Amino acid sequence: MRNRPCGFVMVCGATLLAGTLGWQPAVAADSDLDWLAGQWCSQGDGMQIEESWLPAVGGSLHGLSRTTKGGQVRSFEFMWIARIDGVPTFHASPNGMSATAFARSDGGADWVRFENVAHDFPNRIDYRTRAGRLLAEISGPGRDGKPMTIGFDYARCNPAAGS
Repeated sequence: MRNRPCGFVMVCGATLLAGTLGWQPAVAADSDLDWLAGQWCSQGDGMQIEESWLPAVGGSLHGLSRTTKGGQVRSFEFMWIARIDGVPTFHASPNGMSATAFARSDGGADWVRFENVAHDFPNRIDYRTRAGRLLAEISGPGRDGKPMTIGFDYARCNPAAGS
């Protein structure tokens, strides 16, 4: 019978690669962000924004945002929160571009802040829940270099369904 170290080599290689990339297996502690889960909607200026988050599984959350106006998609974004070097990290991939990572810098039972000071705009992302609503803010330096904040006020898209 031939010796087949292939499986061991693959596991060791995957472990080495994961360590090199800073990825760690997620832990259940990130389920404290489950209040993000659900489908959230906001309307204004003829635009509709939908932001959907799946509940945490294995310590990571996955989301999608879509902005429409006049029946046309204006923008979309894939998002996920997973641990990098032990820190919950928000990843944003707007309009199919490469993802940018924002590490959790603060938070509490009903809010969380992610930051990436090296990023242009936004360099801070805040989420909080209040009275059944999801409030989000993105902030950082505007094109003129002055601080700029954009807020989003979401309600459940279908409150009767509880999602």
